[in-house]
This record gives sequence, structure tokens and C-alpha cells, in this order.
Amino acid sequence: MNDFDQTFLEFQRAEQARRAASTWLSAFERALESRHVAQIGALFHDDSHWRDVLAFTWHMTPVAGRDTIAARLAEEQARTAASGFHLPAGRRAPRNVKRLGIESVEAIFEFKTRIGRGSGIIRLSPDAADGEMKAWLLSTTLESIDGHEEKIGANRPTGAAYSRNFGGDNWADVRRKAVAYEDREPTVLVIGGAQAGLSAAARLNQLGVDTLVVEKWPRIGDSWRKRYHSLALHNSIHLNHLPYMEFPPTWPKYIPKDMLGNWFEFYADAMEINCWTDTEFVGGEWDQQAQCWTARLKRGDGTERVVRPRHLVFANGVSSYPLVPDLPGLSDFKGQVIHSEGFDSGAGWEGKNALILGTGSSANDIALDLHSHGVNTTLIQRGSTTVVSIDPSARLNEALWDEGGLLADCDLIASSSTPPLIVKGYKAVVKRMVEFDKELIEGLKGIGFKHDIGEDESGHQMKYFRRGGGYNLDAGSSALMIKGEIGLLQYDRIERFVADGALLKDGKTVPADLLVLATGYYPQVELVRRALGEGVAERIGQVWGIGPDGELSNMYKRTPQQGVWFIAGGLGQCRINSKYLALQIKAQELGLLGPLKTA
Repeated sequence: MNDFDQTFLEFQRAEQARRAASTWLSAFERALESRHVAQIGALFHDDSHWRDVLAFTWHMTPVAGRDTIAARLAEEQARTAASGFHLPAGRRAPRNVKRLGIESVEAIFEFKTRIGRGSGIIRLSPDAADGEMKAWLLSTTLESIDGHEEKIGANRPTGAAYSRNFGGDNWADVRRKAVAYEDREPTVLVIGGAQAGLSAAARLNQLGVDTLVVEKWPRIGDSWRKRYHSLALHNSIHLNHLPYMEFPPTWPKYIPKDMLGNWFEFYADAMEINCWTDTEFVGGEWDQQAQCWTARLKRGDGTERVVRPRHLVFANGVSSYPLVPDLPGLSDFKGQVIHSEGFDSGAGWEGKNALILGTGSSANDIALDLHSHGVNTTLIQRGSTTVVSIDPSARLNEALWDEGGLLADCDLIASSSTPPLIVKGYKAVVKRMVEFDKELIEGLKGIGFKHDIGEDESGHQMKYFRRGGGYNLDAGSSALMIKGEIGLLQYDRIERFVADGALLKDGKTVPADLLVLATGYYPQVELVRRALGEGVAERIGQVWGIGPDGELSNMYKRTPQQGVWFIAGGLGQCRINSKYLALQIKAQELGLLGPLKTA
């Protein structure tokens, strides 16, 4: 086939995909308008999935099965009044793709609701009985609220309030007054100034919601700068942009921690985010009558400031306080004990002996750092660990962003799947990962390393969602363990810790001058318990982890405690979900969305 024929064939297939998507959307709109359950259901396969993000349900709602989807769409349409479904210009065109082994037409569409504008994804494939194109995936997402769109692009502010304002406040004056909060209270208090807090604040700013970020470190970005010396991101740059500002095209694929910390500081300034650094949130109480929080903030100079926001957004990570396990004999150990959170560098430990309790990513990165400084280093394994090479295996989870196109389109596709499809997708990817890493895994098992690929063979990513750890994105430590250059010790061989190291059950002692506890953190709800009290913590329940509906528990959405929100995760997760969190807070401020109703 020559180039002309190939181009013509591709054009034909693209046109067929466009017609199939357009025809389906037209039929869907007619069926939705009628609210006729059977008519809606006829457009879906029996095994189909719908994920709604705020557009129909004001929640992150996964629905499975044709009949259930049709009934729920018909019910929600009475309130939503969705219409105007169309294929938008300027976005990724309908195309033929293979997703989860299914040859499909995948299309991005846009639509209107009674209160705003939405977008979504459909995946269509032929029905086995009649060959008609039916949907096996539908996603619907609220993008904006009418009259309250983000102040970006053509909707950007004019700057007239301070431009060439001779004799009055200029931009710097306006910013100083905004940050001081001397004449007003913030509507939202965001706790944490890294990727989660900055993403949320940037989104809220563009929706006109007055937001204050507090960060306990002296500078924005210090939460990354203060981590161990050799840290760099384990996933590539094209996945990790923050809202509205992409990283420079000159930056490395895997961003070093200090580079990222400096970017966060620059980002906060460029996005005009109100930040108080060297400021710790120490506690708060909900004032039911005033419908706001009394939040106590401890400043770096020892003074305390009380603010009264209507919303608290916890943006301080998946975890909270370092978890230090009760280890037998640890008090007898005469060497230095530090948690991985406090580890900086192996410099100064040359020629010494180090034990690292844990075999997750942080433990392995610290082992590499110590080893590179000439430290005799041994990892202690307590439980089975999933090990994945950063490249090529971990890169498989970035495939959607590798496909190119607008970042917003990639993000929309990434957030379209329901939990069962996500698990199915990860299982398929894990099979490829295991093939890529076969030699590595066999080598680790050969030295007695306990390896797994997740409780249901869904790999490290689902471990992250379920428990926040239990895996190592391998940067080279595994090869050194296999060679014997980094030691491996199973925890169940240890009797207790003694003055000069770890006493084994066979009577031998593994010497140590340093013990690094890479033992993770308490879950985020522990921070809530300490800051807001046992009652609030119990009311909210699990934070992070998988909830009964398969979605992340209490993340990016209303919680059972009015005025408390959570955002966490990697940079990509925060970029995507900060938009939905901000829209919900804006909707509550407009009176469009009440508190979450609980049983």
C-alpha cells in the first residue's frame, strides 16, 4: 500500500469513527430527553460502565450494567436537563482505539446542563447481535458553572484595578494586602503547600473563591527540598504538570526534588496564591450557628492567629505523622535511629553500617544513597513487596499521556473509567510489567526477597490506592541486592535489637551504626483526629483507601463532616481532581450544593 492509499484509508476510518460517535450522541440526547429507560438502555452493551463526575449526580459516581445505567440516567436527567451533546472542534477527534482489549471508537464530547457546561468520553463497539455501535463506556464531567467560569484565556482579568493606577495601589500593593487578611476572613483554608494544596488553591482562585494556604515549612517547596538528598520523581514530566502552567520543555524527564520545590515556590507567586509559610494548623472547631470553622494557626514567631473559613481543605499528603513501630530492644540500640522522613544523605556515614527497615520506594532510594556514599547497607524486609522498574514498566501507566494531544483531553480520558475497569486495566498492564521485569523479579526471588504483584494481581498502583505503599519503583537498588552489594535481611530472622545492631534468632548479630525506619506514616485521618477531635474523625471515617463504591474514600469530594475536604496524591492526580474539588466548593458558596447527606 502506497502513502496515498494509506492516508486515504486513515481518512476513511477517521470519518467512520466521527459518524459513529455523532450518530450515537444524537440518539443518546433524544433518549435522554424522553427519559425512557428502555430507549436509553438500547444504546448500551449489557456489560457497560458510566462514571459521572458532578455533572448528573454532584458526586463521583460509578455505575455498572446497562439497565442500572439507563435507570439512573433517566432519574438524574429530571434535575440535570442535559442537552446539546456534540463533538467539539479543537479537541481530540473521534478515533479508533483498543482499550482493555476491545476495538472501539473513542470520542470526546461536550454538552450543557441546567447549571453549566460538561464534557465526557464515549467508547463504542459493535453489538454482537445486530452490529449496531453501542457504548460500553460513558463518562460525564462538569467543567464549569454558568456565569462563574474560570478566569482564564478570554475570560482573564483586565488588571484595570491596578494597571497604571497613579497615586493608588499597584499590583504589589494589592498582593500584600490580599495575603495579610487584615480586613477579611478566607473562605477556604488549605492546609499544606505542595502539589495538592497549590493545585486546589490555584483552581479556587480562578473561580473567585478567596483561599489561604498555610505551610508549616519556612518556604513553599520545602516539603520537597527537605526530603532525602537524591530524591527525584519516579514518573515522567509529561504526567506531572500543575494546573494552568506546564513545566518548561527544557526540563528533565524525571524532576529532581529541589527543582520541583523551586517550581512550587515560583508557581505560588505566579498564580497569585495567598500563602502563609512557617505557619502550622494546630486545630479547629466547627461553629454550627455561624457555619464556619474557628481555625487556630501557629506562626513561626510563636504567635497564634485565628481565622474563620467556611471550608478546610487538608492537602498534606496521603499520610500524616511518621509511624514508628514498637521494635523489641530498640531502646538498647546505641546507634542513631531516624525515620525516613528525617533522612537527608549518606554523607558522613562512609565506612559505617546501616540497616533500613522497609523495602518500599523510600527505603530503596535511601539504600542507594547510602551505598553510593560507601556505607555497608542492608534492607530489612517485613512483608511482601511489589517491585517495578521505573523504565520501562512503570512508564506503561503513562501510556495515555504518551498518546499526545491536549493535556486536558488526556486527563479527561484518564478520569473516565469506573473502578472495575481501572482494576481490569491495571491487571492487563501488570502482565506486561512482569514480562519486562522477569529477570529482575527472578533475581530477587533467588536471594529470598518476598515479591508479589498485588492481592488481585493489579500491581503497585492499586496498592497505592488501597494502602499508600507496599511497592518499590526501582531505581537500581534491586540489581545491587541481587549482586550482594546491598544486603537483604528478613525481619522474621531478628530476635531483637541490641546495642550494636540486630541480634538474629541464630545468635549472630548484624552490626549497625544507623537504623533508618522506612516504616511509613499514620493514615491522614490521624491528623484529623489530633486537629479536629475524635468526633469529627469518626464522623468522616476512612480517608484514602478504597470505599464501598470502589472510589477513593472521602477524596476530592464532600465528606460527612460539613466544611472538610481532602486532596492528595501525585501531581497528575492533584491536577485533575483539584478542578472537581474547587467546583464543588464554588457550588456550595453559590447555594447550588448542600452538605453531603448521610444515613
